[in-house]
Amino acid sequence: MQRRRLGQSGLELAPLMLGGNVFGWTIDEKTSSNILDAFIDAGFNAVDTSDSYARWIPGSPGGESETIIGNWLKRSGKRDKVLIATKVGEDMGEGRSLKKDYILRECEASLRRLQTDHIDLYQTHFDDEVTPVEETMQGYAALIKAGKVRAIGASNISPARLKASLAASKQLGLPRYESLQPLYNLSDRKEFETEFAPICREHKLGVINYYSLAAGFLTGKYRSAEEGAKHRGRGGRLKRYLDARGLGILKVLGEVAARHNALQAQIALAWLLAKPIITSPIVSATSLKQLDEIVKAPAIKLSPADIAALDAAGA
Repeated sequence: MQRRRLGQSGLELAPLMLGGNVFGWTIDEKTSSNILDAFIDAGFNAVDTSDSYARWIPGSPGGESETIIGNWLKRSGKRDKVLIATKVGEDMGEGRSLKKDYILRECEASLRRLQTDHIDLYQTHFDDEVTPVEETMQGYAALIKAGKVRAIGASNISPARLKASLAASKQLGLPRYESLQPLYNLSDRKEFETEFAPICREHKLGVINYYSLAAGFLTGKYRSAEEGAKHRGRGGRLKRYLDARGLGILKVLGEVAARHNALQAQIALAWLLAKPIITSPIVSATSLKQLDEIVKAPAIKLSPADIAALDAAGA
């Protein structure tokens, strides 16, 4: 399976990255482990998680997803076959922080939960916008020097702070962010395409976008707020897609899917993979059936006419 280099790092990703946000939340540990096995056995090689997954569950301390992945790594013996990406910066009980000492401490906690001696991609989950970027990058540099992290990336960060971070790394001779994990899909396009894509192109950053299927909206399974509300964890997010523009996107997705004898979700992912700027879209699955459908997306090659129609629908 063809792999794509992540930014200027030494990491090479298969064309889909498995999202671990559902582990320990909407699916239990056994199902999560089965999905991890199937994903890696199908030739894919990267899993994304966070120290804070699934802290939003009442009474949850966070770290459930990392713990499940760590147990799977130990049980399966597949650590050398998978790139593990996790994040730091979300509120774990002390507020959001990217101070150096906090990053070092949280990395140790993630390593323990993941039962590994290194994290392949360590990412800023949320920027605290208070800590000087120089301090944050020095924290990451210390982890890379110690061999505990291979590469670093950013997710929820403003364009200004992303550029400032890159500039600080260059000025101080420190490792830089090699990737961005933005919200980007056929429906959510404007912010990434207008504000972040130019930065990623200029600095040759890899892009591993989240919500690749817009919280399930782009599967075409949800046509009303009532249908979306039936799905645990998605109802609130789906509401904003279910308008005239959204239904227009689904219409074009359906037409392109019919031409390829494919599912709408597969076409939505194929559209992302046709974008040269995208390294590997992040996708989640709550069953082996869903996973089997998703992993077929990279084999679909959209025509220029298909891409143009989808571009116009989501514009």
